[in-house]
Amino acid sequence: MPDISRVLEILDQLIGFPTVSLESNLALIDFVADLLKNSGFEITRIYSSDRLKAGLFASIGPKIDGGICLSAHTDVVPVDGQIWTQDPFALSIEKDRVYGRGTTDMKGSLACALTLAERAKDQPLKAPLSLSISYDEEIGCVGIQEMMPELKLLIGAPRLVIVGEPTGMQVAIGHKGKTALDVTCFGEAGHSALSPDFINGIHVAAEFVSQIRHLQTMLAQGPMDDAYRIPYSTVHIGQIEGGRALNIVPAECVLKMEFRHLSEAPASQLLSEIEGIAKRVSTSFPNAKPIIVKQINAYPGLNMDPANSAVTLACELADGASVTKVPFGTEAGFFAELGLNTVVIGPGDMALDGHKPDEGISKSELIACCAMMDNILNTLTTDG
Repeated sequence: MPDISRVLEILDQLIGFPTVSLESNLALIDFVADLLKNSGFEITRIYSSDRLKAGLFASIGPKIDGGICLSAHTDVVPVDGQIWTQDPFALSIEKDRVYGRGTTDMKGSLACALTLAERAKDQPLKAPLSLSISYDEEIGCVGIQEMMPELKLLIGAPRLVIVGEPTGMQVAIGHKGKTALDVTCFGEAGHSALSPDFINGIHVAAEFVSQIRHLQTMLAQGPMDDAYRIPYSTVHIGQIEGGRALNIVPAECVLKMEFRHLSEAPASQLLSEIEGIAKRVSTSFPNAKPIIVKQINAYPGLNMDPANSAVTLACELADGASVTKVPFGTEAGFFAELGLNTVVIGPGDMALDGHKPDEGISKSELIACCAMMDNILNTLTTDG
């Protein structure tokens, strides 16, 4: 059974950096870069446009195609408004569980990868080991998108990319893609005593919402992928803001919405459906300005063929784990878009601990992840 004492030491350090997405992660990146440099890795930092954050790419071993790349993000979600029973930014241990913000999502996985990096230094690697470490994943995979122009020149052609998000150490071969939108509906400002004389921007938005609900009903009829708990594509409106005062007819109402789509329902197709709804609703309010649909962010889904030999390898590395698909998004789709065989495997349970107060992870999950790291090292020192 792998010894996880070093993993817990590194995880304690990682948790101690409060890398919520609004804050800089540079102190954590300094720590990780020093550890990797001391372990013999070649390191390239990739800074955000404002240079307040950074990711990095690090590699060791022969400069050839093949090998394995481990991917992780450094940011965590905020703890504001949550009630914790211990300090969220200090690792605490109770029996088989360890607690702290990011233990599951996903500093536990990163700690396991860094212990592997330390051990790889003096090993006769026949294929490269690399790490891709990003920032701002929690706000829509923003960091990896900024990193990608440089990262795609560095990563080469690994045999397998493993994104270490929490899957209970199962091999996730798919997740839906996501697109976030701002939808602005327009009306006419006027005195509320004369409201029938004006177009109410909130009423326009209400009609748009009604049509989106109908779209969701249609999406629930297919295409389907029963590997997901929600087996169809989804649309969701999360925020509505409109009106300035009770006695003023609202001239504007803004909706924030998203859709998450199966690979069988491309983002372009769903976006076209939503834009069509906006056009039809606008037509029913001819005196108002047309509804504006603006894309704010998007990330691709993942859909690996379970018969792919890289999936077979991933299952072997995870000690015979089964394949699954996960409901949450990851950075995996960006690596897949480079033509790289990519899966998601990591310790922890997103439903149980992800983004919650008293986020934790079991030692047994970390042990299982370390066992996978052992298998990775063995693969890289034998046939690569």
